[in-house]
Amino acid sequence: MKEKIYTIPVTDAFKEACQCALCLLDKKLEKDYAEYVLGASLMEPDGRAETNKNGFCRKHFELLFNSHLNSHGLGLIMDTYLLNENEIIMNMFENKSSAIKKDSQLTIFNNITNKATMKQTETQKFIEEILTHLIAQESKCTICGKINYTMSRYIEVIFYLWLKEEEFKVLFNNKKGFCLKHFKLLLDGSRNHLKPAQTASFVDSLMDMQLKNMAELQKDVNWFTKKFDYRNNDAPWGNSKDSVSRSIQKIVGDCDLK
Repeated sequence: MKEKIYTIPVTDAFKEACQCALCLLDKKLEKDYAEYVLGASLMEPDGRAETNKNGFCRKHFELLFNSHLNSHGLGLIMDTYLLNENEIIMNMFENKSSAIKKDSQLTIFNNITNKATMKQTETQKFIEEILTHLIAQESKCTICGKINYTMSRYIEVIFYLWLKEEEFKVLFNNKKGFCLKHFKLLLDGSRNHLKPAQTASFVDSLMDMQLKNMAELQKDVNWFTKKFDYRNNDAPWGNSKDSVSRSIQKIVGDCDLK
């Protein structure tokens, strides 16, 4: 197989024995981007502008804090993030504060009239505005954004190798399937990167692999549950001992199971 610098991470991941090769890529990117955010990009104006605007999801806030890579750097990021976010929320409230005070003095007659005409009060408009902002912030994350972008490039590489390199196609077809998150990503990518006949061939191979592995996994979990029956005390565990953790990872992708 002819490897190029941009194909090496993909081929290395697919050579590993795992529940999902794309989860390995995802996890490596997560580690690299966490180190980048707390290192190289920390003092770059563009990097700080990005973290000020997007912040991090709960998972990646936990990762950055628990990694203890750079507590001072994380403090600097939080300082300017809070400064930016507080200013946005404060400005939203100040623009409506006078109107909200007026709403607090509405009479019972005004309340009945507004309900009858479905007219929003200024307070209700403010709530709508700030909720829209907060919901948007919940969907943003600097690290997730970087991972999603790079994973989309990896998906392109996977389909390129699947089409051009027979050795990679064999490697791909001998995997244990993928977690459902990345299974979905591959199905979606096939529509964008393959021609109709190629898509059909790819989906046929992918579905055969995925269904076979999911059935085997369910069988292992089923036997795991039956091992708690005293009548099966002396029966071998087979592949079922870690089947619960494997099944969780197959459903949601890589996660920290302790």
